[in-house]
Amino acid sequence: MELRVLGCSGGIGGSNRTTAFLLGQHVLIDAGTGVGELNYSELCAIDHVFLSHAHLDHVACLPMLLDTVFSARKAPVTVYGLPETIAVLRQHLFNWHLWPDFSKIPSAEEGILRYQSISLGSTVTLDGVSVSPLPAIHTIPAIGYRLDSPESSLVYSGDTVGGAEFWAAVNAIPRLRGLIIETAFANHEAELAAQAKHLCPATLAHELQGLQCETEVLITHLKPADSGRTLREIRALDSRHSIRPLLQGETIEF
Repeated sequence: MELRVLGCSGGIGGSNRTTAFLLGQHVLIDAGTGVGELNYSELCAIDHVFLSHAHLDHVACLPMLLDTVFSARKAPVTVYGLPETIAVLRQHLFNWHLWPDFSKIPSAEEGILRYQSISLGSTVTLDGVSVSPLPAIHTIPAIGYRLDSPESSLVYSGDTVGGAEFWAAVNAIPRLRGLIIETAFANHEAELAAQAKHLCPATLAHELQGLQCETEVLITHLKPADSGRTLREIRALDSRHSIRPLLQGETIEF
């Protein structure tokens, strides 16, 4: 299976795109501005969207995706998320004020948007790949995801500061191909990172002590203003793990 990185930045500007991954041809993991990298045919092929949480940099292109493919689809796009995430979408996004309620277009019975609540412990299998929520700690209810193919697994942390439950779940994976984990801020903004419940290099180093297996660590969600500084601080870490930045446009096979 392939995971295509459509966006992995913590901001926009130039080539930066916020978080979105294409799993195979029909599944999105988050729907930030990176979704705009897909052409019309690729957008029409999206049947499922798994959201880590409701912050705008992870859902920004979901309304535009639905609006773009509306006339071309005969079946709804299913959006998966925590009940709290879905509640935010209903109340604050698809509410007829900020954007039309596509769960009721063209009719209440046949809306192009279908919500599906998920929770820790649940698994959805699509096209031979299993998608399972992982615990995350953020400023709002959030999750990461475990992706399992017949060959191996990938983990996407979502926005989080890690935590014992997350690492216990990760360490239980027998064939971990890679760990995509956020590090949004440089160390000089450690206090802001703590308030926003994001990682900085110092807290990343602490959290990676909980990773017991040998696997590639891929850094995502770098803030554009400090991305170079943050990466230098990450490269300076005394870590036994192989760490590199996730690259927009790359494809990870697992």
